[in-house]
Amino acid sequence: METRLAEWIKDTPRGRKADEILRSCVHCGFCLATCPTYQLLGDELDSPRGRIYQIKQVLEGAQPTREIQLHLDRCLTCRSCETTCPSGVKYGQLVDIGRAAVDEQVQRPWAERAQRWILREAVTRPWLFGAVLKTARALKWVLPAGLRAKVGEPRPAGVLPTRAHQRRVLLLNNCVQPAMLPSIDGATARVLDSVGVQAIVARESGCCGAIRQHLEDQEGARRNARRNIDAWWPHIETGQVEAILINASGCGAMVKEYGHLLREDALYADKANRVVGLTRDLAEFVPEEIARLTGMNPSAGASVPIAGASVPTAATAAPVPAAARPGAAAAIPTAGGWHSARRLAFHPPCTLQHALRIRGKVESLLVALGAELVPVRDSHLCCGSAGTYSLLQPGLSQPLRAQKLACLLEHRPEVILSANVGCIAHLQGGTGIPVLHWIEWVDEVLTNPPVHWRAGDTLRLEPMSQIGKKA
Repeated sequence: METRLAEWIKDTPRGRKADEILRSCVHCGFCLATCPTYQLLGDELDSPRGRIYQIKQVLEGAQPTREIQLHLDRCLTCRSCETTCPSGVKYGQLVDIGRAAVDEQVQRPWAERAQRWILREAVTRPWLFGAVLKTARALKWVLPAGLRAKVGEPRPAGVLPTRAHQRRVLLLNNCVQPAMLPSIDGATARVLDSVGVQAIVARESGCCGAIRQHLEDQEGARRNARRNIDAWWPHIETGQVEAILINASGCGAMVKEYGHLLREDALYADKANRVVGLTRDLAEFVPEEIARLTGMNPSAGASVPIAGASVPTAATAAPVPAAARPGAAAAIPTAGGWHSARRLAFHPPCTLQHALRIRGKVESLLVALGAELVPVRDSHLCCGSAGTYSLLQPGLSQPLRAQKLACLLEHRPEVILSANVGCIAHLQGGTGIPVLHWIEWVDEVLTNPPVHWRAGDTLRLEPMSQIGKKA
């Protein structure tokens, strides 16, 4: 694609990046087939190709309009188009540049500005978000139906490990997950402990920056990135940790962008690239460690001996119960109950499969641990969560959720698993089937009581009292 960027942007860092991305697009239109908003609305201006054309017009000097702003707002930034694109167009980076350019010239209505400011400032502060969420849960009977579904039910972290290990990894002290679903961080710490890895959290770290990046505060996102790098750097510089593990794929995708975000920052560019190199999603780490300690091959789907008994494979999974109807109150199993669920549906978040390009690792591990994974149609399409999108664009988000749940529930799973807190909360708001993080299910199968693996193919159980203390 030929470009003639306007003088005001062509020689800037974002102008050069936009020019590079625009020139890689050949307007083939393959992206239309995998774009959720185009599938829903049928308007090419609400497709990646249409949005690229609108961004190109603005960067070449055309006056941006409120209509263009709305078309860019409707983008989920799911990046399914990037997976489809044969030319390798980095659409996610381009749409960030385009949104910033439009927002600089088109003022939003005051109600939109207020809503976005509240989301930026409240959700990204854990102490404030936690207090608001606790209040909302206490008073949820007075909330609108959409918000009532969002707040969900609390799931405590459970018993946390207290043992020290030579091997250590950093976990992100993120903004939403510790308050909304602390059970995910608890399960992560227990599973890591069982494979001989200690999870530590740098308390000075915080929000990954994704919320600010997508809500008109890209400089704020860079501040978040610098703060996290500063919090992690003493652990990295001294070699205390071998990896930065992220158990929310949306956050992991953002941290992987730190090198791009800070590429023009002389003080942080090299550190950011080092952080990116150390950052791994949980799905890249846990299956490898389980395979290393048990000798099993997750891709083979073999049973795993646990305390002398064999975990059933898909062929011997438990019978399927009647599925809960969509929209019903969620019947979340109590601790110790999830391990009995064997028939599972897995929803790979867009950030996992399209941004991080991680596919099949979670599914292979689940099958190896005895799960029967049901087939899911259109697994490449977004569930409609997309960070704050479900609050800003409910008219699109809710139909996308309904479509996704129809696909997930088609073969009557007992439990739905995913890999991102936003997707989990969003999907749970539309179904009575329990929606969990996959690490919670693995934790229940292998570490309740916590399991301590030793070299070989037998997993040895240790009493809970020897592992940790009540959270």
